[in-house]
Amino acid sequence: MDTSTKPNTILQNSAALSANSGEENKGNNKRRAVGKMRKASRPRFAFQTRSADDILDDGYRWRKYGQKAVKNSSYPRSYYRCTHHTCNVKKQVQRLSKDTSIVVTTYEGIHNHPCEKLMETLTPLLRQMQFLSRF
Repeated sequence: MDTSTKPNTILQNSAALSANSGEENKGNNKRRAVGKMRKASRPRFAFQTRSADDILDDGYRWRKYGQKAVKNSSYPRSYYRCTHHTCNVKKQVQRLSKDTSIVVTTYEGIHNHPCEKLMETLTPLLRQMQFLSRF
């Protein structure tokens, strides 16, 4: 068998298949246009913390953008976004319905900037280390 003719037959076959599939899919284009494309899911992390306060300090700054009543719970769910201008991380905070002393915090996404509280804490330490390294 000659190998030089083999790629040509594959190309011809694939061209014929694509031509046939184009004719068959003309009626299916409407279904495809209506169907939604799924977005790439962002990672989600959930933490359960025993606390009397709903707002827990995690080192980032958050802006509350919503609140919703949750079925079978007397405590609402609060929605927050990170205030950093390039960050799209969201946070949900709600109390566990079975044990109201537990706060469930769910993060969606990953921060693309350093933690502000961490930087506020580390800056004086770094300056002190630079000062001491001069000696």
